[in-house]
Amino acid sequence: MTTTAQTKTTAPKGRPRHAVGTRRTLDAGELAAFGLRDRWYPILPSHMLQVGSMQKVTRLGVDWLLFRDATGRVRMLEDRCPHRSAPLSAGQHLGDRVACRYHGVQVDGEGTVVSVPGMPGCALEGRRATVSLEVAEAAGAIFAFVPLTEDSEPTPFVLPDRLDSEEHSHFLNYVEWAGPWRFYMDNVLDPMHGAFLHRDSHSMNAGGTSARFRIRETERGFFFEKTDQRGKNFDWVEFVRGSMDHVDLEIPYGDEAGPGGPFGIVGMSVPIDDQNVAVFHWRTRKVQGWEREVWRFLYRTALEEKHFNVLEQDRSVLEILAGDADTHEHLYQHDLGVSRIRRLYKSDAKAQAKVLAGEA
Repeated sequence: MTTTAQTKTTAPKGRPRHAVGTRRTLDAGELAAFGLRDRWYPILPSHMLQVGSMQKVTRLGVDWLLFRDATGRVRMLEDRCPHRSAPLSAGQHLGDRVACRYHGVQVDGEGTVVSVPGMPGCALEGRRATVSLEVAEAAGAIFAFVPLTEDSEPTPFVLPDRLDSEEHSHFLNYVEWAGPWRFYMDNVLDPMHGAFLHRDSHSMNAGGTSARFRIRETERGFFFEKTDQRGKNFDWVEFVRGSMDHVDLEIPYGDEAGPGGPFGIVGMSVPIDDQNVAVFHWRTRKVQGWEREVWRFLYRTALEEKHFNVLEQDRSVLEILAGDADTHEHLYQHDLGVSRIRRLYKSDAKAQAKVLAGEA
């Protein structure tokens, strides 16, 4: 798996540049608030975009239009007509293109203007004038590479191990929460909260309420794990910096959950804006044959609701945190993972801000 999600975007020194889709130069604080770029992000569950349909979404503080063309291929454009910036999402789906409602200008999936009905043959026709993102569809979700600048080159699209494995069966859960996206990453890099916030859950009601932790480096990221307990609760999490940043973890399952090994989770988040986040969790299990069928049946009939209740416990706390909750704290040893991810993302934000400022 790719060990970095950073691209080698270069800019002439001294010439500030706009971040794609923003029409302005973002500083490090804004990048940290609205989301780092030059990464693949999950955008929307696939089932929410049918053939011939369009869907407006906001991601990283930018309005985008998703549409699935007549062949089933997903396209993602900035939600602005290149003529007068009217939202393309208010227009008409024409199979392989979208027509703006305001003046009928037609834009295809690559962002190229293919027709200006009001003035055929004008210079706008044939021009790639609307931002179009690289899109991939896998594991029940639509992903997009969100570039920092116009010349950012997408990194190879590589799914997390559990989602790319034929040995694993998975279900996707999608939710949108109020609150800064960084709070989600802090939460999943904090295994100790499982012993308290989720103490009455079906899967995290065992193990101790005190522990010691360590960070263990890997070639693709790091583990944050308990040193004195394993297989009892939310005892470890791995942060993976791959094609897309994600976390990987396991929760032990009892016999009542049916055949198979531990319950695995692949977690990702994408900022909607600086005050809202879209959260994607793939619930996985390594099962084959008849065990897979039993697991999938049990999940749909009994376990899915229980897992959603656990997620709601997270939401109930994260949504009531003060917007500056992560600036007035007294951290201790259990927060090594939180401190590590914050330093990593702060460093990334500063590096990307330098590129935009023309200093890189």
